[in-house]
Amino acid sequence: MIGKQADMISIKRTADFPLSGDGSHANWEKTDWLELPGRDASAGYATRVKTLYSSTGMYFLYFCEDKKLTATMEADFLDLWNEDVIEVFIQPDAKRPAYFEYELSPLNYELPILIYNDSGRLNSWQPFHYNEDQKTRHLTTVQGGEKKSRALVKSWMAEFFIPFKAMKMITDEIPRSGTRWKGNLYRIDYDSGKESTYSWQLTSGNFHEHEKFGTFIFE
Repeated sequence: MIGKQADMISIKRTADFPLSGDGSHANWEKTDWLELPGRDASAGYATRVKTLYSSTGMYFLYFCEDKKLTATMEADFLDLWNEDVIEVFIQPDAKRPAYFEYELSPLNYELPILIYNDSGRLNSWQPFHYNEDQKTRHLTTVQGGEKKSRALVKSWMAEFFIPFKAMKMITDEIPRSGTRWKGNLYRIDYDSGKESTYSWQLTSGNFHEHEKFGTFIFE
């Protein structure tokens, strides 16, 4: 277990680019990996994240060391947090307890939702008319095994794009150089038979403690 890390990330700007699921595009060379510490005794896998932004949205790349894909759900908008998953929380306005949550499983199923956190009482919304310009783009790849439920592997990667229009209900702002948003980065793994968590900023175990979010600084 590792304690508190630096609470700010500088996010470099990029032109929009296609996803491959393995971070092979040259644009990812513009930025460095951020290590996500394990937050309990069973969380022993290397977990790293990169992020970039463009004029239209934010890009994320996760590397997750693993031994088994504990993932059985085969549809979007399910309770993905009950199996292996990565998560991103983005809060554009620190004065409002509203934020965007994105989850992606190793099998490439997603859960994009908007959250209003009223002193710990969560109200969430899923997309209804999920218009093309609001849709995320996402791909996953697996190293050392097959991309299927319960497969034995060495690692998996997730690459995804979140358009700013997907967050329109909570912000009309398009980040520019100097803009600061709050947020956090997470991973959950179940190899040990129980939940093992990884996070950029330390919480009590409740990922929705937005007062403990770090700061994304857009360069």
